Order: sequence, then structure tokens, then C-alpha cells
Amino acid sequence: MKGTPSMGKRSKNKTHIRCRRCGRHSYNVAKGYCAACGFGRSRRLRRYSWSSRKVNRARVR
Repeated sequence: MKGTPSMGKRSKNKTHIRCRRCGRHSYNVAKGYCAACGFGRSRRLRRYSWSSRKVNRARVR
């Protein structure tokens, strides 16, 4: 089967574990780096301009 019953059988082997640097559940065990902060891939913190949210400046005082 490929439907709903087989979805419960997916989580036997872990792809991501908790990251040492950012604490998020994004560290890929096989690849050896964090998808959220880039730990294990580079010393710099992974950040892009498209990932930052726009803040409503009129509301913030």
C-alpha cells in the first residue's frame, strides 16, 4: 500500500535530529549538517534575505 496506513511505518530511521548549535530538529544525520543554521557545513550561520519576515513598523514602538 501507499496510502494512509503506510504513513505510520515511515519513522523507523531518523533523518533529522536536534542540532547542537541552533537547537532545532533540523540536523541531517546522513549528510552531517543542519538544514536550519548550516552547522557542519560552514562556520557562518545560514541566513538568507528571503528568509527574514517583514515587520509592521507602524505597530512596533
